[in-house]
Amino acid sequence: MNAPSNLLSSASRTAAPPYAGVDPASYRAAMRHHAGAVTILTAGGPGDRTGMTATSVCSLSDTPPRLIACVNRSASAHGLIRRTAAFGVNMLHADQAELANVFAGRRGIERDDRFGDGDGWLSLATGAPILKAALIGLDCELIDEHAHDTHSIFVGAVRAMHLREGEAPLVYFGGAFRALAPVR
Repeated sequence: MNAPSNLLSSASRTAAPPYAGVDPASYRAAMRHHAGAVTILTAGGPGDRTGMTATSVCSLSDTPPRLIACVNRSASAHGLIRRTAAFGVNMLHADQAELANVFAGRRGIERDDRFGDGDGWLSLATGAPILKAALIGLDCELIDEHAHDTHSIFVGAVRAMHLREGEAPLVYFGGAFRALAPVR
């Protein structure tokens, strides 16, 4: 759906590609301007856990508490979330960029090995791994799934929470992890 031309300034108008679509590389570059909270999505239990760094998580409703998480179907977490019908959403604080890199696969560590010795994790209602040091840990039961192109949209019913106060969140913007600073 195109915006009415009177809503676009002449400086912001761009020509549509000849195939009337947006190429994936340009879209990825544009989306780098969308700041997102950095989370680690987790699934499984000791010995069979996996997790991934994600920014495609948002609240769906507060009554009842529901959220959505978008996961690439090729990600190791995808199948485990479906199989266990549960997942954890662990929102990271500004000092956890290295952990985000580990779960993003940038350190060559895979699946259960990403969780270290396991001491930093807890289990709440569903058994999905919740990071003790996360800013927020949301334990979700998978209640719905919608497949779209390369990803699935998982709808989670929040069954339990773990909350820490006083930390600034880690965000992803411009292709890099960043900390938030108050606006003056």
